[in-house]
Formats: sequence, structure tokens, C-alpha cells
Amino acid sequence: MNLIPVRRSVVDLDALNRELPLPYSLRIQDFQMAMQDVYDFLYDVDSHLVARSLKRFETMLRPAILSGILSDMLTGSLARHSRSLTENTYFNGHPDLLVDGMYPGNAIQAGREGVEVKCTRKRGGAVDTHGARAQWMCVFVYRSDSKTEPASARRPLAFTEVYLARVEVKDFRKNPRGELGTRTATLHQDGLRKLREAWVYRDDRELS
Repeated sequence: MNLIPVRRSVVDLDALNRELPLPYSLRIQDFQMAMQDVYDFLYDVDSHLVARSLKRFETMLRPAILSGILSDMLTGSLARHSRSLTENTYFNGHPDLLVDGMYPGNAIQAGREGVEVKCTRKRGGAVDTHGARAQWMCVFVYRSDSKTEPASARRPLAFTEVYLARVEVKDFRKNPRGELGTRTATLHQDGLRKLREAWVYRDDRELS
């Protein structure tokens, strides 16, 4: 049986915004390496699965679960590559990345300093949060091919946009969810404009 080989996504170095001021001693290459870490992981796992005639990892998962896994992977990679940030060890604590040593045990339920990491398929970076907060928000936008047939010919997952901006409570709108729904908040139009102006990465190859 002839299998279509799995392709490995590669970060476009020309799509990185090297002029954007970054907080907490972050470097533009921290984002490059974090994205490439995800690409390398997916390539290794998908090559293994496809060789056994199984579905690719990213097609096995529901979109919300995939976004959550990617967010966790990116958080971990940024923590490894960053010079000053580390993962928040408090379960479901905020933000995801803390200044190393600022809080006891690098664990805080709701801290003021650090970076919250989100991942979404929504172009432009509009993503739901659990509440409106003043925070550094980092949003990774990815493209996942779920339509090409045969499925073995689908393009590998790729990040198309990355944003990192300081947002305030006033930049959010609340999303009514009804009596049984979970209350969330999303950046409103002006808040999204602020986020999009602070772009770290925009891959026109994948956006077109």
C-alpha cells in the first residue's frame, strides 16, 4: 500500500514581527520555537499513526479539545524557551505563564503578572475567556484541514496568526449564556483591534 507521506509544517521566519515590543524579556524566537515544537510533535505522532493506517492525531479530536491541547503545549514550550516565565502550577490558575519566582511554588489561582495563552481556529483571534480581566493575552490562531479528500492528502496543521497584547477589563464584552450556560467574555471590537495591532506572527501563505 502506497501511503501519502505526512508533511511537517515549518514556521515562516519572514512572518515574524521583530519590531513588536515584548513583555517579560520574551524574545520573538521563543514564539518561533514554541510553534515549531508543536509542528515537530504532530509530525512525529502523525507519521507513527499513518504508518499503521490510523487517523492523524488532530483529526481524532473535537475542535475544542484540540484547541485546549494546543494551548497547553504552547504554554509549556514558551515556558521552556522563555528566560523569565514559567508555567502556573495551580490547577486552572490564571494566567498560564507566571514570572518565575514571583508567587510561592509558582502557583496562583488569580495572579496579576504573567501571560494568558489561548488557541483558536477563529481568524483574527476572537476567543472566549472565563471572564474579563486586565492581562497580557497571547492568542495563537491555527488552521486545520478537515475537508481535503482523501483525508491522507490533507495539509498539516499550521499556525496562521499570533497576537500578544495588554488588554483591560473595559476591552471585553460579556456573553450571555442563559441559566445553564457558562458565563464567558470576549474582546469587543475595539479590544480586538488592540489585540490585532500587536501581532507577533502572520503567515500570508496560510491566510490566503
